[in-house]
Amino acid sequence: MTTADTRPLITAALVRRLVGTQFPQWAGSPLRLVDPAGSDHVIYRLGDELSVRLPRHAGAIGQARKEMEWLPRLAAHLPLAVPVPVAVGEPAFGYPWHWAVSRWLDGEVATVEALGGSAEAAVGLAEFLTALQRFEEAPAGLAGESLADRDRATRAAIAQVGGVFDGVFDRAAMTELWEAALNAPAWGRPPVWFHGDFHTGNLLTVGGRLSAVIDFGGLGAGDPACDLVIAFTLMSARSRAVFRAALGVDEATWTRGRGWALTTGLNAYTAYAATDPRVAAQTTRQITEALIG
Repeated sequence: MTTADTRPLITAALVRRLVGTQFPQWAGSPLRLVDPAGSDHVIYRLGDELSVRLPRHAGAIGQARKEMEWLPRLAAHLPLAVPVPVAVGEPAFGYPWHWAVSRWLDGEVATVEALGGSAEAAVGLAEFLTALQRFEEAPAGLAGESLADRDRATRAAIAQVGGVFDGVFDRAAMTELWEAALNAPAWGRPPVWFHGDFHTGNLLTVGGRLSAVIDFGGLGAGDPACDLVIAFTLMSARSRAVFRAALGVDEATWTRGRGWALTTGLNAYTAYAATDPRVAAQTTRQITEALIG
């Protein structure tokens, strides 16, 4: 059974049926909806130790098997915890895609208020990305989207926020940054691993300190500039400078990273800001900080 946009209708009854038939060892575990859970997955906590993640839409359908292949190998090499998958479920009962059971990680979602000015957090995030980038040689076939792939949509979004959302952002400044990012020298080194969706919503803290990085659905290899988005979603100008120095980012990569922050911020802003004040505030900050640099 699906909704009008062909997204599967995911209910607790469906999840219990999927888990109970495919993984009977967990059939009796309590099931609790995690809300909010992001735009790509419906997430249920399964007992105290596990979570069930089911893609909401076709754009997320390859993530379960990719994470199952790579996260167990990555986990031992990274300085922060990651949600290691323990099983991948099969399509069944009208649900059309693979889904995952992973280890549950306790923690609070990182916030600007708690960590935005923290040099310690900035260094910790740089160390995480350095470890990720230095993981074993990345295989072919995991390249992500490029800035050029997003050109048409980004220019349309710039026009939109200068029209429907008139006065919120400086259209000329956004255009200037976007063209600088597109024209910056490309990543000229061998491909390295990147998280692919590295923002505050995918960082967890315990006791006010960074503890885990979650949601590796965008994991890939190539230009790591996309992961610099975290500098503009979480950090202040001062902690951003600490982060950049610790990671050793050159000017061209930094400019491309600002472009990534702009395009992803615009995408979320135009899609959700009118109906979600939380997203409006977060993406307004992200775009503003990207323009500052």
